[in-house]
Amino acid sequence: MIARLNGRLVEKHPNRLIVDVHGVGYEVHVPLSTFYGLPEPGGEVSLRVHTHVREDTLALFGFASVLELQIFDRLIAISGIGPRLALAVLSGIESRDLVRAVQMGDVARLTAIPGIGRKTAERIVLELRDRLPAALRGEPSSGEPGTPDGDLRADLLSALLNLGYHRPLAEAAVDRALKAQGPTTFEHRLKQALRELAK
Repeated sequence: MIARLNGRLVEKHPNRLIVDVHGVGYEVHVPLSTFYGLPEPGGEVSLRVHTHVREDTLALFGFASVLELQIFDRLIAISGIGPRLALAVLSGIESRDLVRAVQMGDVARLTAIPGIGRKTAERIVLELRDRLPAALRGEPSSGEPGTPDGDLRADLLSALLNLGYHRPLAEAAVDRALKAQGPTTFEHRLKQALRELAK
C-alpha cells in the first residue's frame, strides 16, 4: 500500500496530479485545498496518500496535511460516501470548517457543498461527530497539528494504522513512544512504538 509520495510534480490540474518518483509517474487525485498549495510543475512535492483498491480500480488520493487525510478516511467509512464524494467535500470546505460544522450540527453549511444533499449532510454530522481526530475534539493530545510534536505524532499514528494496528492501541503506543528517552527522529520513535505494541 502506498502511504506517501515524494517526487517531482509533472502535471497539475485542479483535481488530478502526476508525480514523478524515480522515473515512475503516479496519477494522484487531490482536493482543491491541496491543489492550491502546490508548486508549479517541476517543483518537488510531498503528499500523504490513501490507496483505494477495488476489483476494477486502483486509485491514489493525495493530501498536503495529516488532517485532510484523517477526515478523508473517516468520510469514506460512512455508508454511501465514496472517495470521489469525500474529495468533493474536502474541495468544498476547509478541513477545520468541516470539523466545526460537524461539531455544531450545521447541516446547512454542509449542503452548500456541491453534490451534498440534506440526507448526506445529516449522515456526515451523525457519523463523524464522535469520530473526529482527538486533538480536534478538544481532548488531550501529545501535540497539536501544525507543531513539530503534533506532526510527528500524526505521522507515527498514520504509519501504525497503515501497518494494520487498531487506532486505540496505536494511539497509546505512539504516546508512550513520544515520552520515551532517546532521539526524536521519526525512525527511532516508530521503532519505539512498535516495541510498545509488542509488549
